[in-house]
Amino acid sequence: MKVLVTGATGFIGSHLAETLLSRGYEVRCLVRSGSNRRWLETLCVEFTEGDCLDEKSLEKAVKDCSYIFHVAGITKACRENDFFCVNVDGTRNLVNTVIKHNSNIKRFVFISSLSAVGPSLDGKPVNEQTEPHPVSVYGKSKLEAEKVILGITDQIPITIIRPPAVYGPRDRDFYFFFKLIKRGIFPYWGKARYSLVYVDDLINGIIMAAESPQAVGQTYFITDGEVHSNEEIAYEISRILNRNITKVHLPKSMMPFLASIGERFSKGPSIFNRDKIRELRYRYWICDHSKAERELGYNPKVKLNEGLRWTANWYKINRWL
Repeated sequence: MKVLVTGATGFIGSHLAETLLSRGYEVRCLVRSGSNRRWLETLCVEFTEGDCLDEKSLEKAVKDCSYIFHVAGITKACRENDFFCVNVDGTRNLVNTVIKHNSNIKRFVFISSLSAVGPSLDGKPVNEQTEPHPVSVYGKSKLEAEKVILGITDQIPITIIRPPAVYGPRDRDFYFFFKLIKRGIFPYWGKARYSLVYVDDLINGIIMAAESPQAVGQTYFITDGEVHSNEEIAYEISRILNRNITKVHLPKSMMPFLASIGERFSKGPSIFNRDKIRELRYRYWICDHSKAERELGYNPKVKLNEGLRWTANWYKINRWL
C-alpha cells in the first residue's frame, strides 16, 4: 500500500517514513529541489520533487496514495507572514490537489501542534474539547491550517494529530537546550510545566490514528502521558551529560530583547525568536492524550529519562555534542 509523506526530510517526517517502510508500506516522499535528504538516503523510498506552495507540482505526488501524511511546515520564520504562507496556503494547496486527483484516499493525516490550541490557562491539561486560544503566530497558523482540513471532511477522510514538544534523534530544537546544558547553563524564566513525547511514540500514535476507522474526522493529542517541569528536564539532561549546571535567571521582561538579538545574529530562523517568546511567557504547556488511549489503544512506551538518554547518545555518536 502506497503512502505519501510530506516533510520527509525533516525530524518527524524522516522517522515516520522509516517506520512506515518497516511496516510494509511503499513510501513516497515529497521533497523540494535541492533539499537535504541525508536521513532518507539509505531508505528504499520513492522521491518526487515538488513544493506545497506550487499546487501544480503536487499532482504526481498524491496520485495512487492510500494514505497521505502531511508533516511539512515551518515552526520558526524570519517573517510572520511566512507561517501562514507555508502552514496554511501549503496545506490548502495539498488538500485541493488530493480532492482533484485522489478522491479515493483512505486517510489524510495532518500533523498539527499543541500550539494550535495554546497553553493551559488554569494548570489543567487541555484536551480536544478545549476552545483554541493560540498565543503565537505559529500556533495561529497551525489552527488556520486545521480549519482548512476540517473544511473538507465531507470530501476526504481526515485525521488531525496535535503533538506537544517532540524530542529524539535528529531533532535540532531540543539540541539547542542540550548544548546549553553541556556548557553548564540552565536558562530559567520561572517554573513551567510541559507535556512531551519521544519521537517513536509520536510516530506510533500517528500510524495508529491513520489505520483506525474510528479516527476519521477526529483530532488527537499524543504525549508521553506525564507532565514535566523545566527543572526536571534540565537536571535530567545534566545528569546524563555529567555536567553541573547553573540557573541563569532571565526576567520575562528581557526575553523579547534577547530574542531580537538572537534573530539579528542568526544565519537563519532561530529557535530563540520573538514568536517563541510569546509561548514561553506561559507556564503550562500541557495536554491530555486520554482520547487517543481510549479510542486508538495508544500507550506511550518511552519514559523521559530513557528518551533523553537515547537522544543524548545519538547526538554524541553523530558528533553533535
